[in-house]
Amino acid sequence: MAIIDASTEASTGVRVAVQRLPHADGIDLPTYATPFSAGLDLPAAIDEDVVLKPGARALVPTGLAIELPIGFEAQIRPRSGLANRHGVTVLNAPGTIDADYRGEICVILINLGEEDFTIGRAMRIAQMVVAPVNQLTWTETGSLGESKRGVGGFGSTGTHGVAAKS
Repeated sequence: MAIIDASTEASTGVRVAVQRLPHADGIDLPTYATPFSAGLDLPAAIDEDVVLKPGARALVPTGLAIELPIGFEAQIRPRSGLANRHGVTVLNAPGTIDADYRGEICVILINLGEEDFTIGRAMRIAQMVVAPVNQLTWTETGSLGESKRGVGGFGSTGTHGVAAKS
């Protein structure tokens, strides 16, 4: 079995143009924490601390605008450490940035924890994953093909690791 480490060659990735907005001066551009990280940690581009009370939400600017290539999206996701330690998450997770959006990336954070949470300048508040997308073309039909699952949904495939009986 091969061990993956920093010496293993990583993908060259997708080129994305980025514009640092004036209120992000002095904040480093996001980077991948490890060679095989899926997401980049996004910073808070704020001048003053923002205190999120339990149950409160805030739109937090990152000071970044991007130009994605056609056929890609950027997904904004929670950071697991903030969610686990503080109950702070991205409200509309995953948020989607479309390839034709040119405005500032902002993150809707919510505090689901029991204590106030303070967001400081340059704090890593969310992560961004760039992924390919496919746009569909509808083919309207009067009926759909059969499948073993059929119309079962909302837990129909079983609970607690036990498959539902046929």
